[in-house]
Amino acid sequence: MAGTKEIRTKIKSVQNTRKITKAMEMVAASKMRRAQERMRNARPYSEKVRNIAANLGKANPEYRPAYLVEREVKKAGVIVVTTDKGLCGGLNTNVLRALTNTMKDLDGQGVELSCTAIGMKGFQFLNRIKAKLVSHVTQMGDTPHLEKLIGAIKVQLDAYENGEVDAVYLAYTKFINTMRQEPVVEKLLPLSGERLEQTAEESREYGWDYLYEPDPQSVVDELLKRYVEALIYQAVAENMASEQSARMVAMKAASDNAKNVIGELQLVYNKTRQAAITKELSEIVGGAAAV
Repeated sequence: MAGTKEIRTKIKSVQNTRKITKAMEMVAASKMRRAQERMRNARPYSEKVRNIAANLGKANPEYRPAYLVEREVKKAGVIVVTTDKGLCGGLNTNVLRALTNTMKDLDGQGVELSCTAIGMKGFQFLNRIKAKLVSHVTQMGDTPHLEKLIGAIKVQLDAYENGEVDAVYLAYTKFINTMRQEPVVEKLLPLSGERLEQTAEESREYGWDYLYEPDPQSVVDELLKRYVEALIYQAVAENMASEQSARMVAMKAASDNAKNVIGELQLVYNKTRQAAITKELSEIVGGAAAV
């Protein structure tokens, strides 16, 4: 059995660890509220662009933008959104596992993949499995900025427009609530008809005539590009909200576990100290009896 000094050192060490995890939990809770607010604020923009693009598409039924045309998939692009830092439970593990399953399915169909990583964990994973990495962006901080993302995203969008890839997939973690986040791997391009469907109310609200400059095709193409960029930005915002939520839960669990460990170590310490005192008393009594 360890001595009392060693046990005291262990208790002190776990107490220091608990202080760190408790502080990280409080920081993550504060950041989580801001991340959730940022995620919700990003939705109206993408909805507005979606409705205008859908209405313009109906106004020009003879023109089919490249982003809406289905092709036979021989080559595909993958955009994976992960965190830059760890200590957020199984958040990255779950989305990378889902991505791996999708990549295996596509590889089994003979589809050649080119990947874009948003976040350090995804970048390291793709390098580790020796995937074809065409672009990446890391160290985005706590606030996603589209100007930082646009370079890496544009590589995949340009490849799709030029026919170098026939589909683009997006992998990220969807924020459901503080306790629940779901890994999602969805087809980003070509855009499905469901994404651009409008309700009757939306059709009435956006059902006006437009003046096009320079021409309807250019306007529709540009709007759809902005919409796709907004979808990716929304995915990054959702991933960041999920990251802070998962980190808060993970750090709370770590703090609770540390508290339990401290209680167990203190119990062992008290038993060891009691045994040492009993042994000393026995030696004193035995010595007195011998005299």
